[in-house]
Amino acid sequence: MKALNVEGFKLAVNNNAVILDTRKSEVFARGFVPGSISIELNEKFAERSANLLPAITSLLLVAEPGNENIAEKALAKTGQWEIAGFLEGGYDSWIGSGEPSDMIVDVEADELMMDIPFDKNLIVLDVRQETEFADGHLKNAINIPMQELTDPGSMANFEDGHNIYVHCGGGGRGITAASLLKRQGFHNLRYVAGGWKKIKEQEKAEIVKETKALN
Repeated sequence: MKALNVEGFKLAVNNNAVILDTRKSEVFARGFVPGSISIELNEKFAERSANLLPAITSLLLVAEPGNENIAEKALAKTGQWEIAGFLEGGYDSWIGSGEPSDMIVDVEADELMMDIPFDKNLIVLDVRQETEFADGHLKNAINIPMQELTDPGSMANFEDGHNIYVHCGGGGRGITAASLLKRQGFHNLRYVAGGWKKIKEQEKAEIVKETKALN
């Protein structure tokens, strides 16, 4: 696996390689190479990569320095991808070279509750699985499970004027989903920190269930 300096990394991106950022999701959210997909390097890394990146053949890795080979070995288990290389020095080298970056803004669950009544363009996007959604979700929330966001068609009803608030159950799926949305050009979005775990604790939360889906 090649260690690429910033210029080499940019050249590989221009050759249609997809950037996979394996850092912790909360670290990714604070700053990342534009266009990156966030899949945190943990026990679910290989499984999520296989589910989210099936049609991608060439990957570029951004990792915490020293973790590149761990990520590469996990990806090699499936044999689905060519690893075009990794960013030498990690994200810090990208920033140190003066390159542009992107970020994901987060909000607390109580901020979401305050915004819902006053923002007609607000959309709550719940990226949990259908059974999780059916067991309890915010009224009027849209459910698109995280893995379905790899299909641009799943976002067909989103418009530039929409303010998208993304949440998952409470882990890193929401950040991954936000990175997929960003990659498709939707930048007016927020990640709800703590996800459903925090949302359902809010007094103002209107929670509904889909009983038919649970039976």
